Amino acid sequence: MDLLLQQLQFSLSVTGPICLMLFLGIYFRRSQLIDDHFIEIASRLVFKATLPTLLFLSIVNSPHDVTSGGSLVLYGVISNFAFFLLITLVVKYYFKREADQGVIIQGAFRSNSGIIGLALIANAYGSDGLAQAALYVAAITLLFNVQAVITLTPKGSQSGMKVLVMVGKTLTKNPLIIAILLGLGFSQLNLTLPDVASTAGQYFANMTLPLALICGGGSLDIHQLNHDKAPAWSATAFKLLACPILITFGAWLWGFRGAELGIIYLCSSAPSAAASYVMARAMGGNATLAANIIVLTTLLSLLTTTLGVFVLSSLALI
Repeated sequence: MDLLLQQLQFSLSVTGPICLMLFLGIYFRRSQLIDDHFIEIASRLVFKATLPTLLFLSIVNSPHDVTSGGSLVLYGVISNFAFFLLITLVVKYYFKREADQGVIIQGAFRSNSGIIGLALIANAYGSDGLAQAALYVAAITLLFNVQAVITLTPKGSQSGMKVLVMVGKTLTKNPLIIAILLGLGFSQLNLTLPDVASTAGQYFANMTLPLALICGGGSLDIHQLNHDKAPAWSATAFKLLACPILITFGAWLWGFRGAELGIIYLCSSAPSAAASYVMARAMGGNATLAANIIVLTTLLSLLTTTLGVFVLSSLALI
């Protein structure tokens, strides 16, 4: 019984803080302590400054060689692309409305690994886990962007290659990827930051996850859930059940255990990324459906991820 309680406590320690911060964001937005303008500016600050700083310092201060996780990155790319192909076949078979197909597929595979996933990993494994997850998150983020373009480009459109080129240019300017590459460079060259810069940078980095999660909660619009219920719930089931179960089971078969298996699970169990809405709207997809999927997966992932961590820890796999 004590062991069961310890495992439950560990599960809640991973997901509980995320839950509280998201609900704080919802409360702050409803009480008008924060507004859309604040959320927009703060989200930009997180993406362009504080999160890159967090990833950079996690890699630089890591006591081990983060470049040794090649098999983790390789598995992440292969498994997520395989899931993308599988879910594309399933959705195209069962959902005939073209404007919904790409949005459902994107909602099913595109995890919010850059914010929710990293927050979960930080709670479970600390700064060492963040450093270990940095390359993995960078690789699957690149993959998710390419897959999103493929699935959201209208059938028969001739602009697909142009969009891919645009995404490629955007990714080369992505602050997260630049920060990870800089961190790897510092780490491999055994360079060290001055104590003043390191301490100030850590203050800055510590803002990342609370600010990002409050903005994530504040941006949720529950009133949108009255539309497109069946496709939204289907995409939610694909994202929160099929994706983590299949990818984590495949990782177990591959031989991953401990922190590596935990990183794979926590990234795959994260809700649909907020960027899904932006991409769907820009490329003519059903933007309302995309918003619904983000809301449902964000709220329900708190339950499903807790359950998953509990099961995996009970089996002594993570």
